[in-house]
Amino acid sequence: MKKLLSLLMVAGIFSLVACGPSEEEKAKAAEEAAAAMEEMFEGMEEAMDEAVEEAATEEAATEEATEEATEEATEEATEEAAE
Repeated sequence: MKKLLSLLMVAGIFSLVACGPSEEEKAKAAEEAAAAMEEMFEGMEEAMDEAVEEAATEEAATEEATEEATEEATEEATEEAAE
């Protein structure tokens, strides 16, 4: 009886191992994973580019506001000095 159960267990293990993916399926899965990673990195690059553009726009607006404030302060100081 033990021999029969042992034989059935070994046969069951071999049948489970045989059910794994074939080489073609493994290659296809690896290719799909590589494509998904490439797509993800492209999306990240686009997001980074957008963030850099947004930061540059904000920086330019801040510089412009600072220059305007400096010009106004200079004009006010000049007017006060003239009085």
